[in-house]
Amino acid sequence: MRKPAVLTLTIVVAVGAVAMFFPFLWTLVTSVSSGAGLSATPQLIPADPSLDAYGELFDNTPFLQVVLNSLGLAVATTLAQLTTSALAAYAFSRLPFRGSNLVFGIYLATMMIPIQVLIVPLFVEIKTLGLLNTHLGVLLPGIASAFGVFLLRQAMSAVPRELDEAATIDGAGHFRIFGTIVLPLIGPALATLTVFAFMSSWNSFLWPLIVLRTPELQTLPIALAGLQGQYTTEWDVLMAGSVISVLPMVAIYVFAQRFVIQGVANTGIK
Repeated sequence: MRKPAVLTLTIVVAVGAVAMFFPFLWTLVTSVSSGAGLSATPQLIPADPSLDAYGELFDNTPFLQVVLNSLGLAVATTLAQLTTSALAAYAFSRLPFRGSNLVFGIYLATMMIPIQVLIVPLFVEIKTLGLLNTHLGVLLPGIASAFGVFLLRQAMSAVPRELDEAATIDGAGHFRIFGTIVLPLIGPALATLTVFAFMSSWNSFLWPLIVLRTPELQTLPIALAGLQGQYTTEWDVLMAGSVISVLPMVAIYVFAQRFVIQGVANTGIK
């Protein structure tokens, strides 16, 4: 690639990076600017930075409990999806049966159904089970993931079957092959699904909003929406909550980014 082309590409990437990073920087700056509002003069370096907004956030609202609620649901949803997706992916990849491709195609087709279409039947089901205003009611619809099954099945299909045959000769059954051979070899795909599942649960808004009624049981997106007043909004407090909501996602992605990139690349190879 010629130098002018490299320079142009570098400039485009740099501009894109700045454009994507600026909202996060503005959120952080607003959170430490006392009395900040939309009508205030934009200042990237606040004249009198303060952490009062964070103190007000935790003093006037059960924000710590809300964060723990979101964290618990995200961890539980992630573990559940990893378990169900890995087991189903192994079945589709290593235990062929008549019509398996058709079943797999139908299962993937459910990814095209938006959650808004399922809200009413899901609500009726959760209400019938007596799980309204409970975290279990929020958790149940997210236990299985069609995307997770697809992602892990693609990763498992790339694992040589000769390893299975050698393990079978040594007397290993499916559970041993699954746990000691297949899973260790699809670590990047598991890390990718972990990030996606955690992010989906952490940012979920509509379903928890419908199921949860008590403020102490609410999740972070609902609590942040509640910080917006009808007539006035304390933007520094709202942005403080936004900063706290972003931190776990940044941490988990920084930790797993190498595995995410490797997992996406590997699952695209036949």
